[in-house]
Amino acid sequence: MLTSLSIRDVVLVDVLDLDVADGLTVLTGETGAGKSIILDALGLALGGRGDAGLVRAGAKQAVATAVFTAPDDPGLIELITERGFDVVPGEELILRRVLSADGRSRAFVNDQPAGVTALREIGALLVEVHGQHETVGLLDWKTHRGLLDAYGGTAPQLSAVASAAERLKTLEAHLAGLRAAAADAAARSEEITQNLADLDDLDPREDEETDLAGVFDRAQGSGQFLAQL
Repeated sequence: MLTSLSIRDVVLVDVLDLDVADGLTVLTGETGAGKSIILDALGLALGGRGDAGLVRAGAKQAVATAVFTAPDDPGLIELITERGFDVVPGEELILRRVLSADGRSRAFVNDQPAGVTALREIGALLVEVHGQHETVGLLDWKTHRGLLDAYGGTAPQLSAVASAAERLKTLEAHLAGLRAAAADAAARSEEITQNLADLDDLDPREDEETDLAGVFDRAQGSGQFLAQL
């Protein structure tokens, strides 16, 4: 759950610290009051597109920080852990984005440097934005399995399947290595067989090397004799 949003130098807002209580929170105001700016800042903190136009005129950078209470969501916890960050359900999860006036940006998860892609992936599991032109999350097939698993309470089975899948990957990699080794051995065997066949075609005889050396010596002597004529 989102617990607070901190905005610094975003569009027209220089400083804004917004605490969000449990339950429903409603922001109201006239057109131009800044409601959309708050959503833009939240989107920035969640890994949304960073445009230099979001930086307040005259400021060097814009900063948006969203603080959440990390939910007990196995999919989210697994994703954050895979990305190299520590998270504990029920404790703070801080997403921060710093956007420079030249358009460059930096992202942080729990004050650790992160890629914008990681920020976007984590943010997608924390917040769902419904707007006039937004895609409803329920229509995104990538969320369906997680919703079904959460509804069915299949966390133990998910863990067992994940372990089995990891074991399968390990065994498949080992099998691929064995197959490669077998292919190399077969190629080597074929090479040795061909070499033996070539030797059979030569039909070498015992002491043939000595006989050939004698023939060579006689031929060499004949050549020297002919050269003296």
